[in-house]
Amino acid sequence: MANKLKIYNTLNNVKEEFNPIDPNHVKMYVCGPTVYNYAHVGNARPVVVFDTLYRLLKHDYPNVTYARNITDIDDKIIEASLETGDEISTITEKYTRIYEEDMGALNAFLPDIRPKATEYIQEMIDLISDLIKKGHAYEVDGHVLFEVSTMADYGELSGKDVNDLIAGARVNVADYKREGADFVLWKPSTDEQPGWESPWGRGRPGWHTECSAMIHKNFGETIDIHGGGQDLIFPHHENEIAQSKCSHGGANLANYWMHNGYLTVDGEKMSKSLGNFITVHELLEEFPGKGEAVRMALLTSHYRQPADFSRDAINQAKKQLDRWYRAVEGVKATEPAEAVLEAMRDDLNTPKAIMELNQLAKDESNAGALKASAALLGLLQNDDWFAAQDVDFDIDALIQERADAKANKNWARADEIRDELAAEGITLLDGPEGTTWEKN
Repeated sequence: MANKLKIYNTLNNVKEEFNPIDPNHVKMYVCGPTVYNYAHVGNARPVVVFDTLYRLLKHDYPNVTYARNITDIDDKIIEASLETGDEISTITEKYTRIYEEDMGALNAFLPDIRPKATEYIQEMIDLISDLIKKGHAYEVDGHVLFEVSTMADYGELSGKDVNDLIAGARVNVADYKREGADFVLWKPSTDEQPGWESPWGRGRPGWHTECSAMIHKNFGETIDIHGGGQDLIFPHHENEIAQSKCSHGGANLANYWMHNGYLTVDGEKMSKSLGNFITVHELLEEFPGKGEAVRMALLTSHYRQPADFSRDAINQAKKQLDRWYRAVEGVKATEPAEAVLEAMRDDLNTPKAIMELNQLAKDESNAGALKASAALLGLLQNDDWFAAQDVDFDIDALIQERADAKANKNWARADEIRDELAAEGITLLDGPEGTTWEKN
């Protein structure tokens, strides 16, 4: 490689050159959804970000394994079951399917491994038992908790001091905790709640426990990259590190930690009370066949920065994609342009990569490189892009008729055709290479 991938590592807060444990097999794990409802557009950002990273890694390395978990046992799922009267499995299977379909509509690959929490209960019990044995966890009345004070470098990812966390914990600490900062590894279940038999009685795992168990089972003690949203740095990822390092003799859980920034909608935090809570499912219904435009809108901001999302951004992305699709029509992909690769390898700088794609689109001799380069971002992947625009008349024929009218100096007919198309939401774009169009 002319230039190697550089990653901003949250663990050290610096951009570092990526050096995989095994250059012949890169291992990446990203925290996935809790499946009890439709995913909102903020949930889609890490999917698009890490799918884009996955594409780049697959280009640069011979073998990449990407895992993203499914949390299918959680208090929110239990609450949804009580509210709807549906079985938990009915809820989780339904929303897992919808989640994967919706993310697929954004051109996101399915990960190589999709572990479900309910399939790793024994692995979690084994991990918890090991932590108790090594003096890092304790059991009280069916609860098992990780004792934060037993880990000297707890807080290394988030920069939080363990003594400050203990001192600053709320006054009304649950009576089964030794310190307020201790976190739950296992908790008891009532007869009405789902549960599994364990050495501490019938119960279910805490949320943090599953990822550590899944990584160890599928990859071993240490992986190359662990990713997720910024909101997961503390406590979720901090607690994953604590569990795994204390169980595995101090071995790193991951060498590189990547976190995407928050997403706002039209300048405001997404909230149901504000009426700006947008699900991916809604957007796909509103923009049929245009999930790729949603993806591109999410990639126009650097993944580590806060990003504002709007429907106008989708429309702008769609117009840009229209132009690119015209530029690559009938063309086979060649090799990605070095300028695009350079931008992508610089901590996944997708805004710079998109700028480079626009430069490629200006010269028709670059069409093959444009198509190959866009594929690195998961773009220009839809062979039926224009067919999905729901146009029930022949635009190209009308454009040709208008060209003939202009050649015959029939300006009135030429203007009439432009107006007819404008009334249908079609804008004509006259240029030196002829006339193209875009749907408003």
